[in-house]
Amino acid sequence: MVKSPEKPELQVGTLQPSHPDYPQKLKQHWNNNTPPKISSIGNPKLLQQQKTLAIFCSVKCPGDLILKTYDLARSLRDQGTATISGFHSPMEKECLTILLRGKQVVVHCPARSLEKMRLLKEQKTAIQQNRLLILSPFQGSQHRMTSTLAQKRNQFVAALADAIFITYASPGSKTDMLAKQAVSLGKPLLTFASSDNEHLIRLGAQNIENFPL
Repeated sequence: MVKSPEKPELQVGTLQPSHPDYPQKLKQHWNNNTPPKISSIGNPKLLQQQKTLAIFCSVKCPGDLILKTYDLARSLRDQGTATISGFHSPMEKECLTILLRGKQVVVHCPARSLEKMRLLKEQKTAIQQNRLLILSPFQGSQHRMTSTLAQKRNQFVAALADAIFITYASPGSKTDMLAKQAVSLGKPLLTFASSDNEHLIRLGAQNIENFPL
């Protein structure tokens, strides 16, 4: 079990689009608009040094896909695959717990500002070990997640990722909308081969078990 969050002690930095460490992928894929200022905790160079796999899952997830995702998260951890996510839904949180036990890079993008954000002990340790980066396109008083912030966060993660994996997307959900965005961005969309994911497969999603990571 992950322990209760502790008070933040790490400094929040800011990256303007003109900053040399600002992610180039975000400039390329941010809806043809001016990319946002980014708040960060950790080493922003980590994102430039790695190709990242985004991980998403709707709040409700079929049981067989939950078991497959546990196995996938352990495999990603063991093979050192860099991952990025909001890590907000129950399945995403379970993935974060597994991934933080490894040595690979993890990029966490909460749907809120980073000021006054409480960090887990495991997060602080991973930041100090230079393998966890926390990024947010939100600043100031946006301390609570809203539906609007979550949708913008998902767009943020999709723009930053090199490939997007979706365990399960409830039809019509924000995760389902994200799948369509991934296709429009021309990025690989990945999922599990399952009858529960037929709508993702029709969009062009590939079986992650056959995709080189």
